[in-house]
Amino acid sequence: MLVTDNGPEFISRALGQWAYERGITQHFNRPGKPVENAYIESFNGRVRHECLNLHWFQTLPQARLVVTAWHRDYNEMRPHSSLNNRSPNILARLSQAG
Repeated sequence: MLVTDNGPEFISRALGQWAYERGITQHFNRPGKPVENAYIESFNGRVRHECLNLHWFQTLPQARLVVTAWHRDYNEMRPHSSLNNRSPNILARLSQAG
């Protein structure tokens, strides 16, 4: 399922066709209700502020490299206060261990 707001980039016929061809169901948040997607809005803001705004990418491979490194740090190294100051990967391992 692809959950988005109602921005023009998300309600386009091309995206709808792309999702349909891949068997992906689209769900649109209600207009004017960004709190329905608060976690992803917060994450996207963090990506923009901590990663994208700090770099001027010259190539797509360069962008992929930088964003992948940021994402790895975010999930594997960085403690999250909402996870009792653990990284998401540590918490996942603990939950799998029982």
